[in-house]
Parts: sequence; C-alpha cells; structure tokens
Amino acid sequence: MFSPTPLETEALLLSLKVAFWSVLITLPLGLLTAWLLARKKFYGHALLNGVVHLPLVLPPVVIGFFLLAMLGRQGPIGAFLLDTFGITIAFTWQGAAIASAIMAFPLMVRAIRLSMESVDLGLEDAARTLGASPFRVFYSITLPLISPGILAGVVLSFARSLGEFGATITFVSNIPGETRTLPLAIFSLVQTPGGEAGALRLVVLSIILALAALLFSEYLAARAKRRVEG
Repeated sequence: MFSPTPLETEALLLSLKVAFWSVLITLPLGLLTAWLLARKKFYGHALLNGVVHLPLVLPPVVIGFFLLAMLGRQGPIGAFLLDTFGITIAFTWQGAAIASAIMAFPLMVRAIRLSMESVDLGLEDAARTLGASPFRVFYSITLPLISPGILAGVVLSFARSLGEFGATITFVSNIPGETRTLPLAIFSLVQTPGGEAGALRLVVLSIILALAALLFSEYLAARAKRRVEG
C-alpha cells in the first residue's frame, strides 16, 4: 500500500501550492497577451510572439539564471524590493511560483489564443451594433466562446508547473520545506543512497497527477464546448 513519508507529502503539498499560484499569476496576463496576439496587429507583434514562446525553446536553467540575476538580492529588481519593502523572492516558494509561471506561460497563451482566433467576429460586431460596450461584448460574447481554451490553458499550465525543475532549482535552489517541489524531491532522492524506492513513488505520483490534469482538461474543454454550442 502506498504510504508517503512526511517529506514526500510535504513536497506534494508544496508542488500543488506552487502550481496553484503559478496559474493565478499567469491567467490574467495570459488572457491579455492572447487577446493582443489574436486581435491586434502592431509593430513588434512578431517580437512579442517570439518573447512569449521563448520559455518553450530556451533551456529552463537560462530562465532560472535570468530570474536570479534580476530578482536575486543583488539583482536590480530584487535589491529594490529588499531595500524598499523587505521582500525576498529568490530561494522562496513564491520564487518557485514565479519561475513555474514563466515556464507555463506559453502554454496558457497558446491555448487561449487558438480559442480566441476561432471565434466568429461577426457575433462581436453584431453585439457592438446593438450598442454593447467593448467590455460587455468581451464578457457576454467572447469570454463564453473562448472558455474551452481558457480551461485547457489553466489545466495545462497547472500540470506544467507541477513538473517544473530546471528554472526552479536554478532560481530558488532545493530547500526542504520551502522550495523542494516534487521534481526536486525526486532529484534529491535519486542522489541519496537507498532513496530509489521513494523516488519511484514520487515518479508514479507525478505521472498520475499529470495524466489526471490532461484528462480533466479534455473533459472541461469538451463540456464547455457543448455548453457554448447549445
């Protein structure tokens, strides 16, 4: 019978917390970015699209090092936050959430953008001709139609955050109880003599969580699509 140790339970709960806040950080900015890329043509559109998708092609340690350089205690943003507000982001679970959010951001944007590009613009135009404000058009027409993409983006980003390793260990290290998420706990157990059994349990747990997230994403997207289509 599977009986996780306190350290394994701690890593699981921390991973879930980091993934939750990662999605919460990502969603508002992901919606705005997807809307800009899908609906607006402007100078620098291709550059913005490239920057958004950079985490997909860059080594995660590059992202982690960049965050450490910018948000570490000696970095320009990190030093300002520390001196002004007494806030430290590096080597904390909040930093792990930021690193995970950046790595999951392209998945969120892509899912929402594809959904937004499939919306019939004639429906929005019709609502505007009837006197609806831009906010009302987005809230009552666009948002329900793109809800499958939003749900898919949320769940995929959550799953991606659960599995983030490279950027996390570079930016916030591997601190038990603070930044040691599931992938980092697996790494630590692999490096520990006799830790293979614990690592295997966490590997299986990670696979189950990722698969459940993907299946849940498909279920929510299909349900939302049926609701939108009536």
